[in-house]
Amino acid sequence: MPQSYTSLIYHIVFGTKNGLPLIAKDLAAGLHAYMAGILKHLDGRPILIGGVENHVHILTILSQKRSVEDVLRDLKANSSRWVHQTFRERSEFAWQDGYSAFTVSVRGIPQVKGYIAKQEAHHREVPFAEELREFLKMHEIAFDERYI
Repeated sequence: MPQSYTSLIYHIVFGTKNGLPLIAKDLAAGLHAYMAGILKHLDGRPILIGGVENHVHILTILSQKRSVEDVLRDLKANSSRWVHQTFRERSEFAWQDGYSAFTVSVRGIPQVKGYIAKQEAHHREVPFAEELREFLKMHEIAFDERYI
């Protein structure tokens, strides 16, 4: 076969270091836009990036040329560097070490986009740790409670 065809759509979730509320509203839009640029540079196609002050949700299509782990390593390192260089007073900004990545079907894109768009309202009711537990259970992923 001379060509390779893939549909690698992911809903990626990761938080700030120690779950601290480091993504203030004045930072969020610029940070999300910068992250979208990084994903494009890494041959990805960002669909929607959103979240709240202690975590981010990313709906994106990734290239088969790069592993999810490599993309997330570069995305987190470069976005953190951007925050430190652009907002020098935010030297405490950092991402958590891990991440969660869930596959999404093409038909599931509208549902995930709606979910990400409603993060602020959602998290008035549900804490991030509870949300993450639910995602992991829904996708039947075993997890260690110490890392939630």
